Amino acid sequence: MRYGTKVAVIGKTVSENLFQQMSPIGKIIRIKRIPFKVIGLLVEKGQSPMGTDQDDVIMVPLTTARKRLLGKHSSLRQINVSAANEALMKKAQDEITLLLRERHRIHRGKEDDFIIKNMADIQDAATASTRVMTIVLASIASVSLIVGGIGIMNIMLVSVTERTREIGIRMAVGAKTKDILFQFLIESLVLSFAGGTIGVLLGIFASRAISIFAGWPAVVSVQSIILAFSFALAIGVIFGLYPARKASMLNPIEALRYE
Repeated sequence: MRYGTKVAVIGKTVSENLFQQMSPIGKIIRIKRIPFKVIGLLVEKGQSPMGTDQDDVIMVPLTTARKRLLGKHSSLRQINVSAANEALMKKAQDEITLLLRERHRIHRGKEDDFIIKNMADIQDAATASTRVMTIVLASIASVSLIVGGIGIMNIMLVSVTERTREIGIRMAVGAKTKDILFQFLIESLVLSFAGGTIGVLLGIFASRAISIFAGWPAVVSVQSIILAFSFALAIGVIFGLYPARKASMLNPIEALRYE
């Protein structure tokens, strides 16, 4: 720190991008054409709650950064502080606030000229945002399912009307009420299964597109696919039951007379 040594500690993402599987320790990297010797590798942290890669980072001594990279008169925009454990986080935040007010010579009663962000508060805000987004998406999905179910019911009602004579012939040759009921229920399930398949494929495609173009991790799990098909089949049964029951309750004589 004191002598402005040209050394650096890098994150795992930087190490993999520059050195692949080789050890980065002792290697030379260049920042603004200035050589820095890698003396350490940071512990892998993964992505932050905000979706940023915490391993895509290079750390150099403050004195070196001011002398060779930022300029002697540059000011610090951000300081990261780590508490020993979560129980000490509030105490550490209060002590940092007092220290910065003293260093900045802020008198009592005046507002701070700095902002302290607690990771717990950031995580709570991210959780709240995720909860709201989940509710919104669930509402949209519910409306979509209902609209889709109504569409299936209308298609099946039209099918029953157009096939009234066929239903009458089947009943006349011995088809039972439950046979007609199951026939139209199965047709409703086939429609909902086809819609579910198209929806899952579009979801997988959209997830891949988001991962590629936005850089956000989007994983479609097997459980979510099974859940999607389960909902689709349930919608098929619920909204296909009325048309199927209507078909099974037709009077064979009236059905045969239908033109």
